Parts: sequence; structure tokens; C-alpha cells
Amino acid sequence: MKILFIYPLLSDSFWSYKGVLKFTTKKAYLPPLGILTVAAMLPENWDLKLIDMNVGPLTDGEIEQADYIFLSAMTIQRESAAEVIKRCKKSGKKIVAGGPLFTADFDEFAEVDHIVLGEAESVIQKLIEDLENGCAKHLYRSEYFVELSESPVPRWSLINVQDYLSLSMQSSRGCPFDCEFCDVVVLNGHKLRTKTPKQIISELEEIYRVGCRGDVFVVDDNFIGNKRIIKDDILPAMIEWSDRKKFHFWFATQVSINMADDVVLMDEMFKAGFYKVFVGIESVSQESLSECGKVNNKNRNMVTAVQTLQNHGFEVQAGFIVGFDSDPESIFQDQINFIQESGIVVAMVGLLGAPKGTKLYQRLKSENRLLTEWAGDNVSCDLNFIPKMDSQKLLKGYKTILRTVYNPRYYYQRINTLLQQYKLRSYPQDRRDSVSLWDTLKTSVRNLKVVVFLGFLKSGRWSFWKLFISLLHKKPAALPILMNLAVQSYYFKKFSRKLIKST
Repeated sequence: MKILFIYPLLSDSFWSYKGVLKFTTKKAYLPPLGILTVAAMLPENWDLKLIDMNVGPLTDGEIEQADYIFLSAMTIQRESAAEVIKRCKKSGKKIVAGGPLFTADFDEFAEVDHIVLGEAESVIQKLIEDLENGCAKHLYRSEYFVELSESPVPRWSLINVQDYLSLSMQSSRGCPFDCEFCDVVVLNGHKLRTKTPKQIISELEEIYRVGCRGDVFVVDDNFIGNKRIIKDDILPAMIEWSDRKKFHFWFATQVSINMADDVVLMDEMFKAGFYKVFVGIESVSQESLSECGKVNNKNRNMVTAVQTLQNHGFEVQAGFIVGFDSDPESIFQDQINFIQESGIVVAMVGLLGAPKGTKLYQRLKSENRLLTEWAGDNVSCDLNFIPKMDSQKLLKGYKTILRTVYNPRYYYQRINTLLQQYKLRSYPQDRRDSVSLWDTLKTSVRNLKVVVFLGFLKSGRWSFWKLFISLLHKKPAALPILMNLAVQSYYFKKFSRKLIKST
């Protein structure tokens, strides 16, 4: 059986990093991990092909050659997914669809032949049997959250890993917290389910085998959701693998702020190669934190917590939200002040949105405050509900945050603040995989492009040069960090300006 997997286009968004890719040889930020995992569950004698439309175009010929189309998408890919469905149906092809978009909105896709709701592991064998026997149903619903021991190593052979800025892996699903606005619990459950250390090492081996030698994003919604398992089982296995391999990946992941309370955890993550963590800070207002159920962030000095993580060698990225019912009118300047003081260089600031199925969605629906369905974009000027604050005041304040934090002067101030706190890494040579002369030359050329582009051609160049020269004299080992963050400065500034002008 010939299966064509299709991953639709991601619209230009905060995390698409399309403006960053121009400085690299890469075509997309992250691969479609969900599709690669599902592909690994299918029979070995099936003929599988994957088209990631973020890497290359989907041709009519590729559609024509398939027996079935397997389509997966997130909410933010709705428009592209709809176009793909239209093209496939025009060719008379049957479609099997899954992923967050179809799980949440399956009733809006009557033209899709077969839809998998929830996690694939619990229904995939029945789906395979029914497809082979020609009696597949319209809906396959996962009735429970699976144990991840059932989840296989993703089928990396379906992609060219060199097309991606970072590869990805998953060690757990679910989150122990239950924030009102978040759909993680809806999709993945409240109980954290983890893979075994053996599974993690198998995935690292496969990622290494297919040629990845750079960044790996651990996509868990909260990597430290079960700190005992992470500290006692997962991280020791990762450290042992790195020592044995005489190589380490650079890991990024998502965590809760209580990571800063555990020195052992931070030390082990540092040893394992973690260097970047995304934290949901959401708000500096205690009332707003109470409103949304972000209890883990309450009653603590968040600036100190962020600096603690930076002191232990982690670049902290963070998410912020405005638009809570409890937000005071000072919230916009308060958020700016916190972002600047903490040295969180990459700050994702969004308007509150209500995804379908969340507690927030249900509450706003009962209060007759819903306007439209949430579009799935964490950073946009679209409101899908009626806020308590005047909507024009809210939008104006939100744009002020975007305009300020991605102004180069403020952005480079935060880089400087980060690097004053940041613990630089120093690994002995035998911890590094061999690096070819060609790779070294490519890195040097890339850095030269950054210097020319940002240091001579773009606004903010004086802020760039001031920090560049300072680091060159006082902390030259931090220059690669400056280069990476400077490239992102250009992208985020361009993205935020486009967003502000669009409304």
C-alpha cells in the first residue's frame, strides 16, 4: 500500500523562524515529529513517502501515486490543510487525518474520509486492519491516554535531516498543571506519562545515526513534570550515553519555573547538554496568575528564579500573556519592565486566546463572550473573545509591548543582561564530536554574514557593535551566543512590525 504523508505549511508565526533560516542552509525549523512517529507504527511492507510543505512543494503527481493520503496538522495550519484536502479530494484520493486540528475540530472536516481523534498508538492497529480490508470507519477515537512504552522510535529515514535547523524528540506527554487557557491537558492529559531511559537512548542513537550533530528540541510540554523520574532515570542515562559516545547534543526544552528550586536537577540537565529552556511566565500580576490557575508561578520572585536558571547555564525564553480579566491597566509597562530586568531575550508575548476544549473556552462560552474560534497563533492581534479591558486599549498596550521589547536598543540590553548572568559552557575536547574543516569554514562564513548584515546594513547596528566590541575584549567565548541572538533580533523585529501594521 502506498501512503503519502503530508505536513501542511506553517503560516508565518513567532516560532516559524523563517527570517532566521536565510542565514543558514536549512529549509525549516523543526520536522513533523508526530508524522514520523505514526509512520514507525505502520507495516514495514507499506510504501511510505513524506512531503513536508515547509521544505518543498507538494505536486499533483505525488498525490496521484498514493493509495491513501495521511494528513496531520495543528490549528495554525488550518488554511494550508484545507487546501491540501481540496487538492486530494479533487484527485479522488481518500484521506486519513489526525493531529490537534482534526482532534479539536473533526466535525468541520466531513470531507475527510477517516479521522483519528487523540493519540494514534491505541487505535493504529485497528485502522491498519480496516484499511487493508477496505472497511475503514470515519472516526477512530482514542479512549485513553497511552503509556509511552507503546510509542516507537520515529522513522527518520522519511526526511532529509539536513533540511532542518533542529531535530526533535519526546520524552513525556501531559502536564501536572492545569492552566485555564491551555489545551495541553485536553490533548495529552493531566497525568505525566514518560518514556523509559532505554527508549530515550534508542532515539538518541537513531538521531545520531541519521547524521544530526546539532540542536535537538525535546518537545515535552513540561520536561520536568516528574522531577524524580527525570533526575533518577532519564538524565543519568542521557549523560552516560554522551560520555560513552564522546559527544553531546545541544538540547532545548520547555519547563516550569520550579526548575530553579532544584540545584541537582539544574546541574544534571547542564551535564546532559541542555542549554535553553522555555518557561511559561504568563503574567507579573498575582491576580491574573490566580485567575488562570498558574499557581506554580505565584508568591515567588520571578526575576530571581530566571537569573538562577541563567546562572546555571540556561538561556531562558519565556511566554507572556496580556488580556486576563484581572489585568490592571499598568500590565503593559509591568510586563516590559520584567522582561528587561530579567534578561529574557526571546520573549513571546501574546494576547490571551481560548482554544476549544479548555476551561477558559467553556467559561467564556457560558458568559457569552466568545467571538470566533482561536486561530492557533500565540502571537497575533486577533481576539477571539470579548475582554474585560476595553479592546482598543488592550490592543494598543499589546502593540506597545511588541514595539518596545523588539526594538534593537532594548533587545541588545537584554542580551547584555543575560550574558552578565549566564554560565558559559566549557567541555573537554573528548566530549565533542569531530568537526570537519568544512563545517568550521561554514560556521565562520555564517558569522561573517551576520556581522555584515546586522553590523552595517540594518538598524540597531550601533547596539550590535557596542555589545560585540565589549564581548570581544571581556568575554569572547560569549560571541557565538550574541551571533545567534542577533540573527533572531532581526527576525523578531521584522515579524513584530508586520504584526503591528496588519491591524
